[in-house]
Amino acid sequence: MAILGTRGVPAAHGGFETLAERLALELVDRGWRVEVYCQVREPTPPTLWRGITLIPVAVRGDGAVSTILFDLKCTLKAAFRPALPLVLGYNTAAFSLLYRLTGKRSVMNMDGIEWRRDRWSKPAKAWFWLNERFGSLFSTHLVADHPEIARHLARRTSPARITTIAYGADSVLDAPLDPLKPFGVRPRGYGLLIARVVPENLVLQIVRAWSEIRPGLPLVVLGKLDAADPYHRCVRAAAGPDVIFAGAIYEAETVAALRLHARFHIHGHTVGGTNPSLVEALGAGSPILAHDNPFNRWVAGDEAIYFGDETELRRGILAVVRAAPKRLDAMSAASRRRHAEAFEWRGIFDAYEGVLRRHLARARAPRRAWRRKVGREQTPV
Repeated sequence: MAILGTRGVPAAHGGFETLAERLALELVDRGWRVEVYCQVREPTPPTLWRGITLIPVAVRGDGAVSTILFDLKCTLKAAFRPALPLVLGYNTAAFSLLYRLTGKRSVMNMDGIEWRRDRWSKPAKAWFWLNERFGSLFSTHLVADHPEIARHLARRTSPARITTIAYGADSVLDAPLDPLKPFGVRPRGYGLLIARVVPENLVLQIVRAWSEIRPGLPLVVLGKLDAADPYHRCVRAAAGPDVIFAGAIYEAETVAALRLHARFHIHGHTVGGTNPSLVEALGAGSPILAHDNPFNRWVAGDEAIYFGDETELRRGILAVVRAAPKRLDAMSAASRRRHAEAFEWRGIFDAYEGVLRRHLARARAPRRAWRRKVGREQTPV
């Protein structure tokens, strides 16, 4: 099988790259031949990394046009190779028509509802809206990472063509305290926000609420800030002295330590399905304060605290900051239970393998039937 739709592995960019790496490695361990398409700047031959065949596709640049060109080149290659494609994300799903034209089956993870995100311009939203429909039309089978995403997709295609498979995360049971030192925080002595700094993740509202109420604890914010971005400038301007902007951190040990030792995790995402940041917080046993929407409620469960507006957000922050240790322990235990119920990697891998096996078998079945037919026609009576 082949994995497309990410910049490639080893993972270095985000949730889908992590999924691609973890799934590919697991399938290799289970005896699969796996290839992953990787974006490079200069043409290079395929290589082998930990049993995975890395297929380099050369595209210069990092913008939207380069990404579209990269996806087109990947699809053109994959359409004429024997591996079953698993496409992560529908952002260029129009290209999946090539699989239909070549009689090839394909599986697509449809990600979140990208065209609803506030950060995109109207032309970009139109592009995502069209490609969501193209993905539903051209892909043989769809993977939804959340029941709400599955219901959304079922309005446009048969539910029989959809399988719900959530995102996974490792459990974090222990982590050193040394990674906390650069931030000047102590265990259970800070709140944590890990998010892309965009309007639909309510980063501005969270920073503003924290700075207004001054709860007596620092808020550590992990996410890249760019001085040229107007929204990022607003976020910085709203921050009081208790807000620590840590930037984008990719060192797994540091992120795990920050998650495990935080008093609670704030999740302001308003759009999308199963968000990796929230799942990883559950895996670390973090008490959760989350925006109240069907996506977050299904992921975090009934023991989390939810907010709808900034007034409820301020109340929620104070409730968790002032919570007794027993209450925090109960919320932490609930997060771990929810993680174990739905977001262990083993169950995620099993679900993906089941979908891939079914469609790989169906892809081979017509060829086997054709060979049997030809064999009968050539057998003397």
